Amino acid sequence: MKRLTFLLRPGWIALALVVVAFAYLCFTVLAPWQLGKNTKTNRENSQIENSLKADPVPVTTLLPQQDSSAPDSQWHRVTATGHYVPTAQVLARLRVVGGSPAFNVLVPFAVDGGPTVLVDRGYVLPIQGNEVPEVAPVPAGTVSITARLRDSETAPADKPPFREDGFTQVYAIDTKEVTAATGVPLAGSYLQLVENQPGVLGVAELPHLDPGPFLSYGIQWIAFGIVAPIGLGYFAYSEIKARRRDAAAAAEKKTAPVTVEDKLADRYGRRQ
Repeated sequence: MKRLTFLLRPGWIALALVVVAFAYLCFTVLAPWQLGKNTKTNRENSQIENSLKADPVPVTTLLPQQDSSAPDSQWHRVTATGHYVPTAQVLARLRVVGGSPAFNVLVPFAVDGGPTVLVDRGYVLPIQGNEVPEVAPVPAGTVSITARLRDSETAPADKPPFREDGFTQVYAIDTKEVTAATGVPLAGSYLQLVENQPGVLGVAELPHLDPGPFLSYGIQWIAFGIVAPIGLGYFAYSEIKARRRDAAAAAEKKTAPVTVEDKLADRYGRRQ
């Protein structure tokens, strides 16, 4: 056991702590983070693919009540008949369309016999840098729309809504935040208009069905978490072997008979 006491030196203890902390982060934070992204991406890709094949359904079948949401039906096409509430229109800022900044125009839509849902009319591009352009008004009266069901986003806690250029502006399409900002109760999911609908503006393309690199990244972090302790063990074993060789060489030198040549070399070597 004395040969292992070197592992209690500060340098080895610090190295062991770093390796343990790194492996812990790999298994509990980094790998789950990437694998979670992979699960979310696969889920969204599956929902988009299914929505392209399925026929539209009335929105009230998926959002029957005011507080309803339908996370398992995201991207599914729905139909709704009702009227827009233009006095509660807001803008979602810092959106990106084709690599350029944009605003998404959001307006509540009161469904006949159903809830009031937030409708994403589409995007408009800023003018003169970051100013809001003129936004075409929504049609008045009763209209029928077709849209895609979307999950509500989560607004950043440090960026509350504000009023500018004649619009209330938000940083995320968060139905709860828009409800608080406009005073209009909204369902938990929102609708994204498709092409050629009453009130539609610029329509962004559907996300590409690309699984991304998240699965391979997650596996890499798991591998790193496994390799790091193995590497530490290898270095410790190599140090033990080196110490054993040094100890054996010292013992062999101590027990070896001293010849006349050794004595002369030792004597004259010291004189030199």
